[in-house]
Parts: sequence; C-alpha cells; structure tokens
Amino acid sequence: MSRTLRLVEPAGPAPGEKPLRVAIASNDLENLDAHFGSARQIAVYEVWKTGARFVEVHQFSSATDQKGRHDELEDRIGPKLEALSGCTLVFALAVGGPSAARMVRAGMHPIKRKEPEPISAVIEQVQVMLNGTPPPFLRKVLGTWEKPDFTADFEEEEV
Repeated sequence: MSRTLRLVEPAGPAPGEKPLRVAIASNDLENLDAHFGSARQIAVYEVWKTGARFVEVHQFSSATDQKGRHDELEDRIGPKLEALSGCTLVFALAVGGPSAARMVRAGMHPIKRKEPEPISAVIEQVQVMLNGTPPPFLRKVLGTWEKPDFTADFEEEEV
C-alpha cells in the first residue's frame, strides 16, 4: 500500500523552461538517507535552473530491509516505480541491480550516493548540472538536445 501527499504551489519555472522531476529516497524528508528498496518515503521535487519546488511525497507501507532481503512473493519495487512515473532522476543511497534495470526501462536514471546528505544539497547539485552542460540523456529529456549540424563545416563543392 502507498500514500501520496501533494502540495500546490503557484511559483514555478520561467515560461519555456522545462522542470526536471527528481525523486529522493528519504526516511526523514530532510535528507537523502535511504536505500531505494527500503525507503518508506520518497520525496519528489521539480527542479529547474533557477529554482525548485516540492511536489509530493510517496509513503510506502512495505519495503525491503537494508540488506535487500524481502518476501519474493510480494513486488515491493513495482509500486515505487509506478508512483515515481514521470521522474527523470532517482537519488538513493543504494539501488539493487534488478531495481536499477527496471528504473531505466521506465525512463528513470538511478543515482547512488555513498553518504547521506541534505535534500537541499542534492537539489543544488542538480541545478548546477542544469546550468552547466547536462549529460546528453538529460538534454534530450529537457528538449535541449540539438543534433550537430556539420554542414557548416564544409564548403559547398561545385560539380
């Protein structure tokens, strides 16, 4: 079973700027401090170059233990992936291989961190990346992917 809490905020990105949906596995909703499978809460934010806003938090009643063991009869990852539909980046302290593969198939990019850190620091790092040169998969998601035009590099030849 899962629950979702959403807050409605009017402030958002500038017109034409597409926000990036980011999910963060958290036990206390202040820090990135949970493994994906064992996270009982996952906070979702929209992040853009100049700001961010909290969108929702998903709470889960069943989770794997920190060592990744769980009842094989119950799918505990599927409901999390369904709840995070539309998220591009998923931050967690750890993500198991099968879970990471399912995330990628669902269009999400898992990002593992070695140590807990404040959610605000994670959001700042995403903003720095957005203001710099995001990796190609993010440029494609954000709609800023431009195929290189090499024709300008060559002069037209007369036939």
